[in-house]
Amino acid sequence: MEPLSAHPLSPQASPLRVLFASSEAHPLIKTGGLADVAASLPIALRGLGVDVRLVLPGYPSAMRQVREPRPCGTLVIPGYRNQIRLVEGLHPDAELLVYLIDAPEYFAREGNPYSDPTGRDWGDNADRFMLFCCALVLLARAQGPIDWQPDLFHGNDWQTGLAPWLLNDGAISPARVFTIHNLAYQGLFDRATFDRLRLPPSAWSISGLEFHQRLSFIKGGILCSERVNTVSPTYADEVRTPRFGCGLDGLLRELKGRFCGILNGIDDRIWDPAHDPLIAQPYNAENFALKAENKLAIQRALGLPRNEEAFALGYIGRLVEQKGVDLIIAILPELIRDPLLQVLILAAGDLHLEQALLDLAAAHPRQVGVFIGYDERLSHQIEAGCDAFLMPSRFEPCGLNQLYSLRYGTPPIVHRTGGLADTVVSATEDNLSAGTATGFVFTEPRPEALFTAIDQARRLYRTDPESWHRLALTGMAQDFSWTQSAQRYLALYHEALADRLGPPPI
Repeated sequence: MEPLSAHPLSPQASPLRVLFASSEAHPLIKTGGLADVAASLPIALRGLGVDVRLVLPGYPSAMRQVREPRPCGTLVIPGYRNQIRLVEGLHPDAELLVYLIDAPEYFAREGNPYSDPTGRDWGDNADRFMLFCCALVLLARAQGPIDWQPDLFHGNDWQTGLAPWLLNDGAISPARVFTIHNLAYQGLFDRATFDRLRLPPSAWSISGLEFHQRLSFIKGGILCSERVNTVSPTYADEVRTPRFGCGLDGLLRELKGRFCGILNGIDDRIWDPAHDPLIAQPYNAENFALKAENKLAIQRALGLPRNEEAFALGYIGRLVEQKGVDLIIAILPELIRDPLLQVLILAAGDLHLEQALLDLAAAHPRQVGVFIGYDERLSHQIEAGCDAFLMPSRFEPCGLNQLYSLRYGTPPIVHRTGGLADTVVSATEDNLSAGTATGFVFTEPRPEALFTAIDQARRLYRTDPESWHRLALTGMAQDFSWTQSAQRYLALYHEALADRLGPPPI
């Protein structure tokens, strides 16, 4: 195979060209942390001189928000009758080139990109993201309407997983990096779907895309990429065990040195309490007392009594078993026996969990405030206004909200797992004395363990304000910007490119 460009490590190398593919990116479309990463990592890579371009499905919200959109031609994909346009534009918040795959039959649906208004997965998700992957292959091979050839393709999560597998069948192909943001979501479909997508029969095997008699999109990305990573070092270790590997731990162990964990960063321009336009009162470590104004503002926003003396706990996230929201619900009746404790929740997901939270809010309107859905402004206001932040996840590949919480001086209360273990230093007596503590950590995902951690936080907040202040400021001083992580991704790209010249992936 002829090299696509000079090797990036050579002195004469031109800028590395990377096609970065994701099913969501903030603020164009967002359901979770993937969207934040898919926007902020490419922007950080551009700051390192990489010619990175982001490609997304052409959802209505993305089509509306992209700056200076222009159609640049069509994509011809065998088997698809309707016209598929490629739209080029700029990210709303940065000079990042964005491509949108405009296939209205598949993507012109308002709201959640994966599920209908009732919360059920779209019945044609396999077809939708197969189309997306086929479009990615054309762009990766410069067979679309743009005159640009990437050196490297970077796919993210199962929605892009078939692209590396499809790229494996051809002489001209960029190197491939595949990032697993959450192994629990694998893009699994039945044999009838496999046949309908016209995938070759040879792919239905243990060495191909078959996984326990189902088609696995994510397996394609793992099998056919020079480098595979996930989003924290601890989660990388965890998914190579049967407990967390979701059946793919053996395959991930086979990757050996080709698999690693790189901790996510945050966009510290957007998540900056000193210059945040979405919060009531900006503040920093020098004027930390101003943070209290944000508590009064979020109490009002969620319909709770304004009370600066209350100990306010925040939660933002999806209502799924992984996130441990049922642990919060289990202990809420006991927690709110304390009349000066409030819980402020911004969440959506499982309808039963939504209703349970709404019922608790209705029964305790002075202590439980709930907003069902997602609202970017409210998320910033909760991070700024609460005293502590709850993240009792049963597993957490990286987590971003604990990083936002640290940045905003809102000590997180977390289960010791994945990226939470990598980023939060427990408030033990020794760590508090040493000035290294940043939050509260419990080791078992059980209601009583969560309650004990909350009680520890509550007691410290009320009985030792000096130690609490130091704890919050230590968290604010941590650097979780993308600077180091983007450098690590750039090194990963170089490793993948070097391997592309050698033996093929397994």
